[in-house]
Amino acid sequence: MAVAHGSRDPRSAASIHALLDVVRSLRPELDVRGCFLDLCAPRLSDVLRGPSVVVPLLLGKAHHARVDVPAAVTESRVPAVVTDVLGPDPRLESAALRRLSEAGVDFGDSSLGVVLAGAGSSHAPANEAVAHVARRWARESGWAGVEAAFASIASPTVPEAIERLKARGASRIAVASWFLAPGLLPDKVASLAGDAVIARPLGDDVEVAQLVLDRYDEALARQTVAA
Repeated sequence: MAVAHGSRDPRSAASIHALLDVVRSLRPELDVRGCFLDLCAPRLSDVLRGPSVVVPLLLGKAHHARVDVPAAVTESRVPAVVTDVLGPDPRLESAALRRLSEAGVDFGDSSLGVVLAGAGSSHAPANEAVAHVARRWARESGWAGVEAAFASIASPTVPEAIERLKARGASRIAVASWFLAPGLLPDKVASLAGDAVIARPLGDDVEVAQLVLDRYDEALARQTVAA
């Protein structure tokens, strides 16, 4: 049972279903079902009817992972194992870098500044996980600089991050997506980024699909050991 956040934007659910189609193609014998925490159907509480492994399609361990998913599973009153969230994992970074490449970004371009844009959370460790990725890219990429930025709650904002990169000599800006699917917050990021190159969300990247399956396998392995 793969559960995503949910959005009123129909592109979001379409992107999640496309990702799960890739998951099914990698493991056709597995019964893979998609659902959402809020804003679109089906809800997790509507589809959780028997023993299941619940994989949160969330990039970080913020409020939805720590509170909403466990609460929905408890409310269902059925035996279910909840896996770890998708991040942190190098495959998310690989997917985000591929999306940048698809958008025309050249690695090692010293004139380019890159913003790694995520949702933002009141849970500081979730924001720090994004910032940690940005710092590693800054060391390894050859770009003029890399800054994490957030669409809500946390700082810096996307315009603030862009100004920091320009102050370090970046003449062009690209925005990498730390979002799984399109929606309100990715659109907000794009609207604040001016003429920057915008990479699309991670979506149906094959490594993200493999990561979903690995979270499932890890949860089953832990359950077997515990038994």
